Amino acid sequence: MLFRSSALYAIEVLPPHTLSPQPPSTRATDRRGARTGPRSRRGPGFRAARYGHAVPQLLVIHHTTSPATEELFDALVRGASTPEIEGVEVARVPALSVGVPDVLGADGYLLVTPANLGYISGALKHAFDLVYYPARDATRGRPYGAVVHGNNDTTGAVRAIETITTGLGWVPVAPVRSVIGAPTKADLEALWELGATLAATVAS
Repeated sequence: MLFRSSALYAIEVLPPHTLSPQPPSTRATDRRGARTGPRSRRGPGFRAARYGHAVPQLLVIHHTTSPATEELFDALVRGASTPEIEGVEVARVPALSVGVPDVLGADGYLLVTPANLGYISGALKHAFDLVYYPARDATRGRPYGAVVHGNNDTTGAVRAIETITTGLGWVPVAPVRSVIGAPTKADLEALWELGATLAATVAS
């Protein structure tokens, strides 16, 4: 069953993708049209164009239910959206709203989840349940990064992400990042780097 949320998990609608004559770089979008950065000068011939995107797309699938996970999410998006990296669009979709077309249409993935009862969040599990078989062959070899937040232990959640993404054939650009308790400056800097690394990988 596909769950839809109303207030807590707003369904976002990506805007139409158009080319811009200006010489900017990455563009961050969400389905509310918020926090949109400069557009890319890349043309329509790139691989993401087959899904209707003018440039390669990095999809951020997130379940951010606490200030801590929100901080981690923001650091990843800031890194992925840095103007120094050109030719990639960053799309942000809540885990409870993600669909098969979102995953098939992306060229790389960032995952953000809390650790719940020794596993990933129910929202992210739902997203994987929905897209796993349709995406298993079609997205094999695509890069991803992930962060798990927990209050004391994230081992089971990290293992779950590694197992699921291995089955999908996704390739990690770095080990799954684990953050315990309140994020430190070092944690946020590391996640900025992770977002930037994945954006550069997708854009190359």
